[in-house]
Amino acid sequence: MRPLRRRTSALTTAALLTTGLAVSLTGVPSAGAAASRGDPDDRFHASCRTAIVGSRATASCHNPYPQTDRIRLHVECARWWDIDADSAPVDVGPAGYAELTDRCWKEIREVWVTHERP
Repeated sequence: MRPLRRRTSALTTAALLTTGLAVSLTGVPSAGAAASRGDPDDRFHASCRTAIVGSRATASCHNPYPQTDRIRLHVECARWWDIDADSAPVDVGPAGYAELTDRCWKEIREVWVTHERP
């Protein structure tokens, strides 16, 4: 009975390795590989960092690409009665830098930056 278990586990291992090898050889790039190559259509997103200090949110964005990027800062406030804030769109040109700031009356729940083509 014991040799059967070893043979079954060996066959299962071989099947999993073969399946994994077949999947890895299909030529489908992973998400990391696609991101490192960079899709030419996505080369307009400025790199942005966000910071929250108390009830104030700041986004610092730098655009390393030759295309202009239009960015907006969005702030979602934690309190139900506090109005969420969306900044006016700002165009960040090639090698440009922009800093957007907005605030809530009390706590901030979430902050994010959106990108679009001008």
